[in-house]
Amino acid sequence: MAGQNTPESYRAASPLFLREAEVRRGVELLYFGYSHLYRAIDAGLADRGLGRAHHRALYFIARKPDLTVSELLTLLAITKQSLGRVLNDLSERALVESRPGVSDRRQRLMRLTAAGAALEAELFDQLRERLSAAYSRAGQGAVGGFWAVLDSLIPAEERARIEALQG
Repeated sequence: MAGQNTPESYRAASPLFLREAEVRRGVELLYFGYSHLYRAIDAGLADRGLGRAHHRALYFIARKPDLTVSELLTLLAITKQSLGRVLNDLSERALVESRPGVSDRRQRLMRLTAAGAALEAELFDQLRERLSAAYSRAGQGAVGGFWAVLDSLIPAEERARIEALQG
């Protein structure tokens, strides 16, 4: 049965799910779940002298080849200076390449190199393994609920940008 390994207290939310204690529990589960998910790739990144910011850039460039620097800045919600350091590191390591835009030569369109694509795929495989195992333990209904909660955290004005990554 799906979700049979899920602790009983997680199967159904308390009817008092909006109380402070339940909201705090959600915040803590979100924090610790995210931390443990990404710890799966931290060592591999550190071995290469990279961090989570590098991974996020690799991930989104892989999701949308020819992503502009401006689009990546918006997706990551970091400063131009921080992104510049990350992109310089990735370029120097021959993981990301950029070329001028077609209609606007000032634009920088980014793509992963073969080495960058291989690294991103390796990191994604580790994340997929962990997240797939968690999805299996929780069950299909829980996964849909989890997605619904996360989706509800995203402001309406950002949804179109996120949906664009899906197709």
